[in-house]
Formats: sequence, structure tokens, C-alpha cells
Amino acid sequence: MATLSYFLIGPTIVTSIIGLIYGRDKTTPTPAENWRDAVVDAIIPAYNAEAEIDLCIASLARQTLKPRHIFVIDDGSLDNTKVFAEDICKRLNLTNVSIIRREKSIGKTPSIEKGAYESDADVEFVLDSDTILVSENYLERLVEELYKGVGIASACGIIYPLKEKDRSKLLADEKVGNALKDHFKCYPQAGYYKRNTNLQRFARFITNLYRDVMYKFLQKFIYHAEMIFFGTIINPVGCAVAYRRKYIKDIFLSARETLGNDLTTSEDIYIGFAFTNEGYRNIQLLDVSACTLEPYIQRLPFQVFLWSSAFLQSVYYFNYLVSTPFKVINKLIYKIRNRKNEEEFKARRKIKEQYRQSFGVDITRKFGRPIGWFIFTNTVEKILFPTIFLLFIIFGWWEVFLLTFIFESLISSLLVAMSTKGERIKMFFKSLLTSPLRYFLLLYDLVVIFKFITDLWITKHRAWRK
Repeated sequence: MATLSYFLIGPTIVTSIIGLIYGRDKTTPTPAENWRDAVVDAIIPAYNAEAEIDLCIASLARQTLKPRHIFVIDDGSLDNTKVFAEDICKRLNLTNVSIIRREKSIGKTPSIEKGAYESDADVEFVLDSDTILVSENYLERLVEELYKGVGIASACGIIYPLKEKDRSKLLADEKVGNALKDHFKCYPQAGYYKRNTNLQRFARFITNLYRDVMYKFLQKFIYHAEMIFFGTIINPVGCAVAYRRKYIKDIFLSARETLGNDLTTSEDIYIGFAFTNEGYRNIQLLDVSACTLEPYIQRLPFQVFLWSSAFLQSVYYFNYLVSTPFKVINKLIYKIRNRKNEEEFKARRKIKEQYRQSFGVDITRKFGRPIGWFIFTNTVEKILFPTIFLLFIIFGWWEVFLLTFIFESLISSLLVAMSTKGERIKMFFKSLLTSPLRYFLLLYDLVVIFKFITDLWITKHRAWRK
């Protein structure tokens, strides 16, 4: 979720409002494939995940759509990840699980790539070990929507910060609760919620408070507008996402010769850009949800560094997307010249799909992609806003800085409140309360920009990998 600048009032907001006013593509999809026939394999990459792996597996076990096989990849963990995973699978009577232990950690990206190459499944579902699927039909809904068009490459639900109530709800579940309780009796050190000190709880509470505001605003306003306007978001939220395996395999194959596994510092952002570059769509559903464990507040800047870096790295790799606004004249001329042919072809098409685009990098090179408008505005905001605030500080324009902070915080909080129906007053004050942290992270993006420039043009060290 690194695409949005931490200064919320900007061209991305304007583009989002235009999208909401413009409305959806009203085409009724007529899929050529039946989603119920899709074979789904699940991959759970895990590293030092003994505190969360049990809840993650249990949430997958209660899904209405069962994966054909579940692969738990212990990526060289230094704790009891493998032991705890084996125990909870046994207690849940899961026989379709393979737990693979690596002696040395090589990262999350190779695990996803290996699954894409070696599996013969239609769908590869990637679930982070610190994530719980809240909706029992989460996976089912993702696969159903994934098969509403050949142009859809990935699907994810809405993501929230993991809270104590989410763990408690899973423990109370009649399908998996008893197995989890027995597991915790056998291994008292399991279960993250039992191991937190008061100070740690407070550190995560601050992160959850901030992320609750940002996640809801980003997904219920910005991503929602992107979906309505262009039928896609820039990249899927990678902690619980379903990919068409063939498509993601092609992405890894195309990157293998030049990048290997060193894609970006957050693989889901690179994958989302790569799909968009080919003309595919990354969709998000608002009717199913998952919760992911947030870092302690002191670790938040590092996570922001990974996400923001991955966004800039992807912009560098897929520069045809960010230049979309500068190709609008070419696209307009092409549409005028080929309007009649396009209308005839559309009328003859038997299989209907919303937001259908022509596939291929050549199309992107010539005309960009519709979602490229959002990529462009986000890129401008990522670089411009931190730079402006740095100038405020350098020249001592403290009054301007303070007035901007107050005005922007109020307007942003109003936007957050408007986009969170049912909890508007609470979210307004949450947004105001977390504004100082948001501004700190805005300035921290300067560190990201400096490191990106250094990697690109000074050290030329581009071994970017998660």
C-alpha cells in the first residue's frame, strides 16, 4: 500500500473524485471459463513465524473453497515455525499440506516463483504467515471474480490491521477453535497475543491506530475509485492475494534473465506493475476481508521504506506506465481513426468483459494504460510533497508549514470520515490524532528517494528483493 503519498490532498484525490463521478463500465461479463472448475493451490511463505503461523493456517482451513494443496515454506526460520505448523495441521486433520523447510533464508519472492513454475494449478493463492482470513468465503470470492474475465490477473480482498478481537473470534470459531486451544495448551509459547508485554502492545496499538485510518481511506476511497474508473488497482495487496498461475509464471519468466529474483523490495508491487504493463487487471473486492499483523511502531519506518522503495523501483522498470498522460493525444487520434472498426469488433464479440484492454507491452509503449494516470499522480506526489516540506524546513518557513499541516489535516480527516460509512466521527478524530505520524513518514520518504537515487546512479546496487 505504498502508492499513496502521506500528504493526502493532491492530484490523486482529484483523479479519484473524477473516477467516482464517471462511474463503472456497465458491460455485463459473460465469462468463458467456469470458476468452479479452477484448481487452487495455496502458498504460505513463513520466516520466524511461530507466533502467527497457527492462526494463519487455521483461518485457511475454515474457508468455504478448499485449496487442492497447501505449501508452507519455512524460509530458514530460527524458531519453531515448522514444528508449530506441523502440529496445528495435525490437529486440524489437514492432509493436503506440505511443509518445506529451507536451511537458509532466500526471501518470499523465490517461494512464489517456485510455486508458479512447479504447480499445475490454475490459481496460486499467496497468504502471508502473519495474516488471518476473516471472511470464510475469502478465497471463494477471489477465485469467482478472478474468472470474470481473461484480463484479470490478480484479486485480493480488503485488508485491515490484525487486532485482539480478530484472534479471539478465530479461537471461538466452531470449526477450528478447539484445535487452536489444544495447540496452545501443548505449546504455551505459541500465539502472539500471549507473548506481548504492555509496552509492545502499546507500540502496536499506535501502529494499528495509524494503519486503520490509512488502510480504510486508501482502500475504500482511492482503490475504490480506481476500480470504478479503470477496473483495476495499481497492485494487489500481497498478504492475501490470488493470482492466475499462468500469468504470474510468465511475469517471472520475463524477469528471470535480467532481474532473477531481485525484483523490488516488495514483490506484490512489482507483480502488479508487470500485470498492468501487459494490459491485465488487479482487482480488489470490498465484500471480503483479511487482517494482517502490523509491526511495532519502531519498525514502521522500515516497512514504509520497503513499500515506498518498491513503488519507485517499479516506476523505474515500467516507465511506459508513468508516462501515460503524455500519450493521451496519440491514443485519442488512434481512437478517432479506428472508431468504426472498434465498434464493429465490439458488437461481434461474444465474450463480454468489463474494462477490456488490448494485451501486450507494445500497446503500453504506444498509449500507456488507463491506470497509468494514477501511477503518474502518485509518482509526482511521492517526490514533490516531501521535497516541498524539506524546503519549508530549510528556509525556516515554520508558519507556512504549521498552517499547511493544520489545513491539510482537517481536510484529510474529513475525506477519511466521508469514506468510512458507519464510523465517520471516530475515523475523523483517529485521522487527526495520527496526522503527526503521517507527516513524519511523509518526510521519511526523502530517505527512500535518496536511497533509490543512490542505488540507481551512484552505487548501481540493484539487488532489490523481499
